[in-house]
Formats: sequence, C-alpha cells, structure tokens
Amino acid sequence: MSTERPEVAAFYDKPTGSVQYVVTDPITRRCAIIDPVLDFDERSGRVSTTNADLILEFVERQQLTLEWILDTHPHADHFSAAAYLKTKTGISTGIGKHVIDVQELWKVIYNWPDFPADGSQWDVLFDDGNTFWIGMLPVKVLFSPGHTLASITYLVGDCAFVHDTIFMPDTGTARCDFPGGSAALLWSSIQRILALPDDTRLFVGHDYCQGGRDPQWESTVAEQKARNIHISRCRTEAEFVAIREARDRTLPMPRLILHALQVNINGGQLPPPESNGTRYLKIPLDRL
Repeated sequence: MSTERPEVAAFYDKPTGSVQYVVTDPITRRCAIIDPVLDFDERSGRVSTTNADLILEFVERQQLTLEWILDTHPHADHFSAAAYLKTKTGISTGIGKHVIDVQELWKVIYNWPDFPADGSQWDVLFDDGNTFWIGMLPVKVLFSPGHTLASITYLVGDCAFVHDTIFMPDTGTARCDFPGGSAALLWSSIQRILALPDDTRLFVGHDYCQGGRDPQWESTVAEQKARNIHISRCRTEAEFVAIREARDRTLPMPRLILHALQVNINGGQLPPPESNGTRYLKIPLDRL
C-alpha cells in the first residue's frame, strides 16, 4: 500500500447516518467521490440533490478535478447519487463486479424478469485486487462480502474506505441479515482489513452517534483491534458469528431498504416516468 497520505473530506447525512467522502491526491488535486447520497423523503416521495450538490460545490471550491464516482456496494438505507453525479459531470462510475449477484437476487424480489443484471449501469466493475488511480495515488480494491454479496473496500494511500463492514469501535460491525448476507463472510472480510498496517486510517460508511455523541467516521486498524465491541471480544469466527447473528435477530429492516435497492441495483437511476410523467417505486409486500 502507498505511504502517500490522501486528503479526505467527509460529508455526514444525518437522516440516514451515512458518510460520503471526497478523497484527493494532494499533489495533482484529482479526487474521487465515494458513496454519495441522493436525498429521498419516503413520506412525500420527494427526491432532491442537496447532498450531491454540496459535494460538487466543495470540489469546485477546492479547485479539484473529479476522476471517479464510486460506490462500495448497493446501499439498503439511502439512494445512491452516482447516476445524478454522472449526469452532471460525465465522470465514470464504479462498483464491485459482484453487484451482478445482488442484481440477480433482487430482480427476483422485485419480479423484474427483463432487468439487465449485468452491471452495465456502471462504467467500471472492479474485481478483487484490481488497481486504478486517483491522480498519482494507486487505489486497490478488496472484495469484502458479508454485509452484502457485492461489498468492496477501497485502499487509497494510508486510507481504507471500509463501507458497512466495520463501524466505529463503540458501534461494532455491520449487520449480515440482508438477502445474500453472511456473518462468516463478514468475519473473513474483517480479517483482511485488520491485516493492514496498524496506522491505516479506516473510514466507515455510517455512524449512528452511539450514546448521543457527535458523528464520527475515522479510526485506525489498531483502534479497531483494541476497542471494537464486536471484534475485540472474539477470537474465532464461531464466536463472531454467534454475536453477529444474535444482534441481527433484534434489528428491524432498514426503513428504506425496499425503496432503495430498486434504485441502487440500477446504478442510482430512478425508475423511468410513466405515461403521466410521474415516476413510481415498486414495493413487494410480505417478501422480507
């Protein structure tokens, strides 16, 4: 992994607890956006671009050159703004290649036999071990399944963007009870991340402000090993799986999962307007 230290700007979305990132090569001032949020109010059906526009304003204000729009996985609790940002900027979008597996799973749930489950909704599908560039910074992709079938981690310099695999130490780890999730796979993915150098900066995909504290999103491998409430208590995969599955049995499904997945397996593209000019979401009943 490169010893270069990227600049990282975080944008916290309070309604969903999501953290969006701009990671920048300090030498070339080229950057990538990771896990951008498209705003959605399920009570009114209103979609807006407040989060994404704030990020674009930041990129312009800092005089950065945008090179990538990246998602770590198809999110279950917010809409991805990747398609909107692609429309605004023309910049390439990317996600892990196993998004195809998630598409195949959810096209059945939504009864979409003609949905193209081929990943063509993104410009690039990354495989485990692939390397690409942000300016002069190499970015390595780690396949990190468990939370979803498609989750990946982006290693950029001394940073790892670990999405919903590991949370802040006082919160633990990601749930694994979504369709295609696996606590055993999550354990393996976490071990790969914890094998990185101890001073690697880890940036999480969500924070739920444990105990009412202010939102946080950055830790290190060393901190996670020492203090993560799930990881530090477990010496074996079996111990971790037992803790994770017991916790998952107490959790309700995310509020927006059925809304969000039909948008996010489509690269963040909203459903096309119907004959009256209105877009509609499809909600399967009694399916989860």
